[in-house]
Amino acid sequence: MIRALLEVRSRAWLTWLLMIVPLLPGCATRGVGDMGVIIERATGSVEVVETTGMSVLARVEGLGDLSHASVVYGRDGRHAFVFGRDGGLSKVDLLTGQLVGRVMQAGNSIGGAISQDGRLVAVANYQPGGVRVFDAETLAQVADIPATDASGRNSKVVGLEDSTGQKFVFSLFDSDEIWVADLNEPSKPRLTKFTGIGSKPYDALISMDGRYYIAGLFGEDGFALLDLWHLDGGVKRILPDYGRGEKRSAVHKMPHLEGWGLTEEFAFLPAMGRHEVLIVDRVNWREVKRVPVAGQPVFVMVRPDGRQVWVNFAHPHNGKVQVIDVPSRKVVKTIEPGPAVMHMEFTPRGEHVWLSVRDKDQVDVYHTDTFEKLKSLPATKPSGIFFTFRAHRIGL
Repeated sequence: MIRALLEVRSRAWLTWLLMIVPLLPGCATRGVGDMGVIIERATGSVEVVETTGMSVLARVEGLGDLSHASVVYGRDGRHAFVFGRDGGLSKVDLLTGQLVGRVMQAGNSIGGAISQDGRLVAVANYQPGGVRVFDAETLAQVADIPATDASGRNSKVVGLEDSTGQKFVFSLFDSDEIWVADLNEPSKPRLTKFTGIGSKPYDALISMDGRYYIAGLFGEDGFALLDLWHLDGGVKRILPDYGRGEKRSAVHKMPHLEGWGLTEEFAFLPAMGRHEVLIVDRVNWREVKRVPVAGQPVFVMVRPDGRQVWVNFAHPHNGKVQVIDVPSRKVVKTIEPGPAVMHMEFTPRGEHVWLSVRDKDQVDVYHTDTFEKLKSLPATKPSGIFFTFRAHRIGL
């Protein structure tokens, strides 16, 4: 009788406990598919958000200098790896809202990538240069790839992207090179190097299938294209004449190529130092059209369904965002959210877009069909916005 009574009380206690656990702060009781983080660059923190209810769930602090921070996700979407400008690599658990790992791996870094199998996190460094690779679970270093050219000079690394086959691709800003690193044996990286690819590659993107790597060139007009399926074909120059004979304006902010300016048929690329977006045929990589826009484009991002391209701009036009309609190849909408729109991120299927408005300390959510502003969320000097759908995309 006593044992039976205890069993009833135990079951009642367990039922009550299971009812209240979802209400306890930090408990991992939800999926991560609609979650993400917002970089708060001035305070070294990130906000953990969810897109269904458009709300902030938690704030995680202690991530160092986030003035040029970017994020990749582990393949389960639960952990965000945050690359700080101060060389810090931080691991954030979205479900508990906690910083669960951090290493200071360099003096100055500029972003990173995660391997195809999700086991390796690679970081691109300005100082001392090169790429360092870490175990995604423990953050223990497993490889160090100095970016040293044939003359012995170290280079800043930019445009680090993940591809298929456990490969990373990156550019050497000071040496005018593109390297492909095979990390199937992390302790013994196999490097394929391409030299003389164009002056001062500054950033890069990779196609969604991991095949084409495109590096923008700061020292000259044009782009460098590498077909990773046919490395023996080398690096090809595309759009070498798009600015020939024209005076380029001072570049107020380096455009970013990573953001997927690709549809099935075209590439949409920011023109360096010009108020234009270049449309390029993805079959022959030739220019199709230039779309005049409100300023020097920074991010040129295609909505997930490929119907629209959203563009933000460098100062002094960074209070505007413009929308290009892909079928007509024309600007169909100009939005003015406020000063310093730093970044944009679409929800996984593209019905909404989130815009970080740094100088208003807020993130605005817009409907991408009606252009109605749906909500504003407070955030301290927000910059990058990164949702967990990136966990399952190459190059993001």
